Amino acid sequence: MINSPVLQRFEHPVTEFLDWHGNGVAVWWLGQAGFIIRYGNTNIVIDAYLSDFLAVKYKGKEYPHNRMMPPPIPMDEMTGIDFYICSHSHSDHMDPGLIPVIRDISPDCRFIIPEAARTTGLERGIPADRLFGIDAGEDISLSDGIGLKAIPSAHEELKQDRLGHHHFLGITLEFGNLTVYHSGDCLPYPGYDAWLKSQRIDLALMPVNGRRDELSRRGISGNFSFSQACGIIREHGIPFMIPHHYGMFDFNTVDRAVLDAEIQDSDLSDRVFPAETGILYNLCEGSCG
Repeated sequence: MINSPVLQRFEHPVTEFLDWHGNGVAVWWLGQAGFIIRYGNTNIVIDAYLSDFLAVKYKGKEYPHNRMMPPPIPMDEMTGIDFYICSHSHSDHMDPGLIPVIRDISPDCRFIIPEAARTTGLERGIPADRLFGIDAGEDISLSDGIGLKAIPSAHEELKQDRLGHHHFLGITLEFGNLTVYHSGDCLPYPGYDAWLKSQRIDLALMPVNGRRDELSRRGISGNFSFSQACGIIREHGIPFMIPHHYGMFDFNTVDRAVLDAEIQDSDLSDRVFPAETGILYNLCEGSCG
């Protein structure tokens, strides 16, 4: 019998993630779509953006990518990382500035990226012998008690390379009886519900910055709105959600006060925990105590 999951939040800086030895799964937000997840002594990074690569790349352009928030952890403190997962190759998810740092200070770290992005991963400094390409539908074991499944994501559309490998992925991580889903950048697409129905998800990490036609026309793809993310949570009976992908770039975010009001006005206010830095989200089976 699987106990009902519980999600608790309390102050705990991500700089001390290696010192956490509690029960269940610990989740810290790194900003944008980035997270550190710790289970036992295993540390997993997903879609972290901690450098200023994009601010340099787009300096003086129409949409300068200046940070609205500082990194909650210095890059050189990201030691002891076991797995570095990227849902797709956009630089705010596959950070060209962070990858070489993790590669060097976490020499045992394995990098898991879409097979369609293998060439990009190598160009950004991932060693070939530590790069593992995955595709939608794959189910792999990371270590004892930790499994990974990949499903397609649409950002804003499903995109595949000439061999049929998906460029955009969502990731479910199974920690014993607990499952965390990171959708990557995504919008609803035909068949999405069928993929989710094949999963049993306890916590969904969902982008809620929405989409705007003027940005899409300029190649800046959108994501779920908060109401769309809520619809997915309801439809699939997912107990908890952490909305994210805001507060990083001023041209592509949501106002936190507006988001908080939407959460309070929804019927999910006791199940939705907006992403904040300096907060540990502790997902447990039955009880965290």
